Amino acid sequence: MKASQFLISTLKEAPADAEIVSHKLMMRAGMIKKLGAGIYNYMPMGLRVIRKVEAIVREEMNRAGAVELSMPVVQPAELWQETGRFDGMGPELLRIKDRHDRDYVVQPTSEEVVTDIARQEIKSYKQLPKNLYQIQTKFRDERRPRFGLMRGREFIMKDAYSFDRDQPAAKASYQVMAQAYRKIFDRFGLTYRAVAADSGAIGGDLSEEFQVIAATGEDAIVYCPGSEYAANMEKAEALAPAGPRQPASQTMTSVATPDKSTCADVAGFLGVPLPTTVKSLVLATDTLDTQGVVVTTQVWLLLLRGDHDMNEVKVGKVTGLAGFRFATLPEIEDHFGCKPGYLGPIGLKKPVRMVVDREVAAMHDWICGANQPDVHMTGANWGRDLPEPEMVADIRNVVAGDASPDGMGVLAIERGIEVGHVFYLGTKYSKAMNATFLDVNGKPQFMEMGCYGIGISRMPAAAIEQNHDERGIIWPDALAPFTVVLCPISPDRFPEVKAAADKLYADLLAAGVDVILDDRCERPGAMFADWELIGVPHRINIGDRGLKEGQVEYQHRRDSAASKIALTDAFSFLMAKLNS
Repeated sequence: MKASQFLISTLKEAPADAEIVSHKLMMRAGMIKKLGAGIYNYMPMGLRVIRKVEAIVREEMNRAGAVELSMPVVQPAELWQETGRFDGMGPELLRIKDRHDRDYVVQPTSEEVVTDIARQEIKSYKQLPKNLYQIQTKFRDERRPRFGLMRGREFIMKDAYSFDRDQPAAKASYQVMAQAYRKIFDRFGLTYRAVAADSGAIGGDLSEEFQVIAATGEDAIVYCPGSEYAANMEKAEALAPAGPRQPASQTMTSVATPDKSTCADVAGFLGVPLPTTVKSLVLATDTLDTQGVVVTTQVWLLLLRGDHDMNEVKVGKVTGLAGFRFATLPEIEDHFGCKPGYLGPIGLKKPVRMVVDREVAAMHDWICGANQPDVHMTGANWGRDLPEPEMVADIRNVVAGDASPDGMGVLAIERGIEVGHVFYLGTKYSKAMNATFLDVNGKPQFMEMGCYGIGISRMPAAAIEQNHDERGIIWPDALAPFTVVLCPISPDRFPEVKAAADKLYADLLAAGVDVILDDRCERPGAMFADWELIGVPHRINIGDRGLKEGQVEYQHRRDSAASKIALTDAFSFLMAKLNS
């Protein structure tokens, strides 16, 4: 490709609404152009990156035995109603009607459609296993689309779905995909972690996320430096403290704490460590009748150490707390007789159900609210001042330094960007949609399913968040829009420069190298700035002065300066670089 034939539209400044590095650099490098909130045109430079991501994904999926198809972006609501997700998924699911007033959805994912295909096409165990995948546009009506391609409304995703005859076979298919994903992300040339994850709204119980490591990542990744343990924050287990609880050594005392409504404020006021305090969080669960009207409400009190944070995913898995909400102010005052900030488990006005974090269950002589304004209790102890907790659970986020669940050291935390996710679904969708096959005994069985996604359009943004500097993007070779750029200086004035550039360009094209020749006759500074912003990994500068000495300049995008190489060695030098 020659630059004069291509569309290069770099900007000196990013638009004002670009917040994070990848969004700013993709806009400045002319890779995307905003069309609407969370909706972007993929410009030629950006689309080349997308196509390279797709090619790697497609090659490894095919190699793993998956079969490509394409499912519609617009899907009949009837399929989504079969699984209950038409009503249950929430406003992120874009619902539309056609001219006949029939309901449709704009797909955010395709479990329903692929299960419908399977129940029509797969009749016998002899046809299993099967793995069907697509690379397709998706749409999720994000309330607040932001960060460019990182959290857009329209995006491109690879989603795959496996079908098996039983659970062992399904888990074997899951492992095949988990290994294929590792090969895919290895080929991308990015630093990533595969972490144990909660499967969320899709369902299932075996799940891994693939996270590209980046300081700007939205997700916290928990790992043990001394082992292979890794999990996302929602999944990472906080172990119970080792050893028995220490005996009480203080008398419980009511202490005035005027205007001190947070654990940090109370600890500072009393001159004690924050971990000696206990915070109270009040939740509620509603029981609904068939019309969706609230029949009864249960109020819950959760106790966590003052320096710990509640993990909502873990809490939602505690028996009875599925679908919880935070209690209203009237509900809190009705049960505690006090406003938030001074709540505690002692001296309640009405009974509540209590869930105690593992850490709090092991504490002694702790500090909590007294259910009176501007008052806290010190020296509180289980078994003496209130009954031993009936419900103890892991309901907090882990923190750096916690013991690793595998017993191999302590936990560390880094930031990551989720770009892939693999699930074992079981029969969640096949049962809902009656997707069965005849097993070897001639009896119908529900298909066991897995689900595997990669954010195709999110990958370039994640790669940039991990690989950039003050000059612009730094692409890994595998993802770069062009692998090599040739920059002849003033070829319109120096025929020998043009000839040398044309020859090297032709040789690289013949060798299958993805090369672009910048024949725009731009000033060297502007030309180099463009390609540093765009992030092409390998650059050859060809100038009249260097050619007189039989030399050209080579500079990798990560290099601070160019190095001189012989013109006669330029082709072999580049090929060695590309193959190393």
